[in-house]
Amino acid sequence: MSPLHSYFIFFFLLMVILLQSSTTSSQSNLCRSSCGNIPINYPFSIDDGCGSPYYRHMLICSDNNTKLELRTPSGKYPVKSISYSDPHLLVSDPFMWNCQDRDNFRPTRSFSIDSSTHFTVSPQNDYLFFNCNTEKVIVEPKPLFCERFPDRCDSSCDSSSYLCRHLPECGSALGSRVSCCSYYPKATQSLRLMLQNCATYTSVYWRSTGVENAPYDQFPEYGIRVDFEFPVTMKCLLCQETTKGGGVCGFNTRTRDFLCLCKQGNVTTYCKDPSLVKHKRVGAMAGTVTAVSAAGAIGVAGGVYWYLRKVRAKAPVTCGVQSNENRIF
Repeated sequence: MSPLHSYFIFFFLLMVILLQSSTTSSQSNLCRSSCGNIPINYPFSIDDGCGSPYYRHMLICSDNNTKLELRTPSGKYPVKSISYSDPHLLVSDPFMWNCQDRDNFRPTRSFSIDSSTHFTVSPQNDYLFFNCNTEKVIVEPKPLFCERFPDRCDSSCDSSSYLCRHLPECGSALGSRVSCCSYYPKATQSLRLMLQNCATYTSVYWRSTGVENAPYDQFPEYGIRVDFEFPVTMKCLLCQETTKGGGVCGFNTRTRDFLCLCKQGNVTTYCKDPSLVKHKRVGAMAGTVTAVSAAGAIGVAGGVYWYLRKVRAKAPVTCGVQSNENRIF
């Protein structure tokens, strides 16, 4: 390989290394803390490498950072709110029955959650099924049925439930010809079986009023409550500690190992760790290259290549013998 090509490769590799250093020096500024008006905190994230790897790629933020959705095996569902004190998400399912449908039942599909994730469908949800086939589904008032068949009590769809008699937001939306019953499916499979024998369904959760000493502390609202686990670790607590620098908990996207994401860079401890001093120096050097795009780097390398060719063209030909007079450097 000629000296000309050796110098070109050296400068090209140098520019690539510097650009890579500048893009990996810090990830904390990539972690968005909200989507629309919904705060995005640990363990969730909408940017890869942030939050907990348990919930990687589970939340999607689209429409110019205004629409938050939960991804499940049955589809993507709009997220209405997230509670971190009482860990759960509230999602809406556009395929479920709503007040606007009245007795015009649209095709639907069953909502499901991957059992291998740290999400679970909350037992606080109430499911209402409409126009079920009474030959395939036990549709009876639950108290009477349970008295007669205590061993089969859980298998009945309660036609005398409070929610069937007081539909949230639209008590008179359904006519007398539409039957309604309440049943809680214990698994996704049981929900699918119900939908094979019922016209449609909807889910109602009980939202807390947040008002102390109120006559009623909860009220029903359409939607699905999905509970989640809060995998807090000592590493994450140390990373988030404000006296330690107030970092953002994240992970290595390749190995899934914990990372504390700081403004100065990413470390495995906390943002004021002494090891970051060295990282800052490297980051300062890489930061000067950040303003140069990848195309600019290639352009610089191309300029070096052109310059070396020009110098070589003017150099005397000595049949491969290199002397002090014809050295490039």
